[in-house]
Amino acid sequence: MVQSKLISVNKTLKVRGKIIDLSIPKVMGILNVTPDSFYDGGLYTRESDLLKQVEKMIHDGADFIDIGGYSSRPGAEDISPDDEWARVKPAIQSIKKEFSSALLSIDTFRSQIAHQAIGEGCDLINDISAGQLDSNMFQTVSALQVPYVIMHMLGTPQTMTQFAQYDQVVQEIINYFHSILYQLNQHGIKDVLVDPGFGFAKTVDQNFELLNQLEQLHVLGKPLLIGLSRKSMVWKTLGTTPEFALNGTTSLNTVAILKGASILRVHDVKEAKETIHLLAKMKRSTQKPAV
Repeated sequence: MVQSKLISVNKTLKVRGKIIDLSIPKVMGILNVTPDSFYDGGLYTRESDLLKQVEKMIHDGADFIDIGGYSSRPGAEDISPDDEWARVKPAIQSIKKEFSSALLSIDTFRSQIAHQAIGEGCDLINDISAGQLDSNMFQTVSALQVPYVIMHMLGTPQTMTQFAQYDQVVQEIINYFHSILYQLNQHGIKDVLVDPGFGFAKTVDQNFELLNQLEQLHVLGKPLLIGLSRKSMVWKTLGTTPEFALNGTTSLNTVAILKGASILRVHDVKEAKETIHLLAKMKRSTQKPAV
């Protein structure tokens, strides 16, 4: 499906009063301070390791750092808000102390954690449940007036694999987001990014169908944040493991950018930035007038 020229997609994001131009895609580096995330669980629980990784991601060109203290892999343990906050609070404080200008995103579906994280210096809220797991989230985002990432997921991380049943997966995802965006508009929330939720309540085949038709989501009029990094749709298809899924991730990130992604959420910042740079070069070359 070719995107209609009548569809206007917002290509800016307002963060702490600063306008970020998304016409050239940005990169969000993943920083999980969890013991059990599917790829990097347990790697950054010590402050020295955490700061070393943040320094590397910033050096490699990360535009945002996404901090998560609750593992959302299928079947992950459900931890308490206190345990989640105990993981992310020291991480946020350490990063803001060492890298004060870094733009930080808090990856949480809990309004309490979101509110506390913004208070400690985070700039965005990244909610895998799009407000469906915490009835106070929309009110919290509205009060904080920070950008809000809404993701498509059915059920919870513990139950989502049971809900991977759709008649028309892409259209049902679009309908889901239309409903959420209407509610956000009622709360006065304008700076919204849409994440279709690759790997969340979707089979491998459904994930590829979604990626193949990703441009249809532009009908929502919001920038797309895409998270494909080392996910099972990559490594299961290639018959490998997450550790050997970087090349496959880069291939699918290329497709996502060509289909209009505004932000890539990745474990490997350098490779994502290189992908964006090369595709931007290709785009510029096609815009030059013929001699």
